[in-house]
Amino acid sequence: MRRRAFHRTLVAIPVSVALGATAQSKRPLRVAWVSAERKDRPSQNYPAFRTGMRALGYAEGRDLYIDTWWGEGSPEQLESLVPEMLRAQPDVLLASGGLALGALIRSGVKLPIVFSVSADPVAAGFVQTFARPGGNITGVSLFTLALVGKRLEILKEILPGARTVALIANPQHPGESQEFDAARGAAARLGLAVRYFPVKGEPELGAAFADIARQRDDAIVAFADGFTMTFASQIAAFSLQHRIPAIDGWAEFAEQGNLLIYGPVIQEVHHRLATYVDKIGRGAKPADLPVELPTKIELVLNLKTARAIGLRIPGTVLQRADRVIE
Repeated sequence: MRRRAFHRTLVAIPVSVALGATAQSKRPLRVAWVSAERKDRPSQNYPAFRTGMRALGYAEGRDLYIDTWWGEGSPEQLESLVPEMLRAQPDVLLASGGLALGALIRSGVKLPIVFSVSADPVAAGFVQTFARPGGNITGVSLFTLALVGKRLEILKEILPGARTVALIANPQHPGESQEFDAARGAAARLGLAVRYFPVKGEPELGAAFADIARQRDDAIVAFADGFTMTFASQIAAFSLQHRIPAIDGWAEFAEQGNLLIYGPVIQEVHHRLATYVDKIGRGAKPADLPVELPTKIELVLNLKTARAIGLRIPGTVLQRADRVIE
């Protein structure tokens, strides 16, 4: 009986009116975008997320509102903004980067959080397992150990006579020890020796540069995370000065003047985060949404840098490059 009565009501109301009433009855989804980036110098991650939401049918100002919160390079500032974030009553918080996620976790936020982080989220304690996060947090991890060996293989293809590689890494990065083991194993298979330089700040980076220049290592491999990325331009300057090529896993590293990167397309990851936000907005729980790994990988080659340090890039590598910086 209820089904027949409802059918008669729909017939009596014009379709456009019925659709309008449905849209008005649904509360718009409110998202808090949280990033430690500077507002005046943001990456393309935020636009990529917005594009992802539009692809799912959301229109900002109609059924989606996004409040942006920028740390201006300071996770402490983000923490101070958390009370204001919560007063805006977001349905989902999107933490772009480990610094943003850490700020939210330290503030005790219990609302659903979707993340993009470079760390191993299990080793960091963000989630219980990749398959079953178990709490109020889920998202995409850029931590892909299989890519470590691939970067070294590309390096060996460009520098077949290379013997020693300097590894620069943030020792406080969750999963760093696993990445080091993967790099050491891959290097051994390629006949490369590795020298490890843990870098926590400017003093350690300066000491690493002095040692690398003195020993004349054949190349530098930096482990990709937000912390080491802050030194990308300094590594590039050192690389050019001493003609020692440097590689990493994020496009920004090559854009800052280093030789190449092989790793996840960060913007594609943030585009995919829209799917998590949409599912949570529809009632899914973060605890039940598995943490994913990147699906799109890119090889970005800085040919200008290669020429500057006297490197000839094999045609086989050039042909595989997704982007070449001239």
